Amino acid sequence: MDLSVIWDDFIEYLRAEPDIQDATVKKIAGIPFLYVDTLLDKSDVEYLIKKWSARAMRGKRLHSDTIFFRTQSSIFVYRHRFYVPQEKMFCCGNLCVDCVRLKQ
Repeated sequence: MDLSVIWDDFIEYLRAEPDIQDATVKKIAGIPFLYVDTLLDKSDVEYLIKKWSARAMRGKRLHSDTIFFRTQSSIFVYRHRFYVPQEKMFCCGNLCVDCVRLKQ
């Protein structure tokens, strides 16, 4: 699955918010950092991140994880990532107790 499409949609949704001046993502040592330039407070920014990441992931088997990293004047920096859940998606035939056939 190409996550760059998900990232592009997510950043586009954030930039479309009237209270957000800019939103960018930078990869540093392979870890994506989200930079949000806004005058909103931290809780409002985290709500918008959660809202628009859910919208970007809609219809896909993905999860997101957001961890506050630091703030710099009006810029909030988060470690944000989209990832595929680590769970079995098929039956391997070994009679596992967590077999996908037993899920309802």
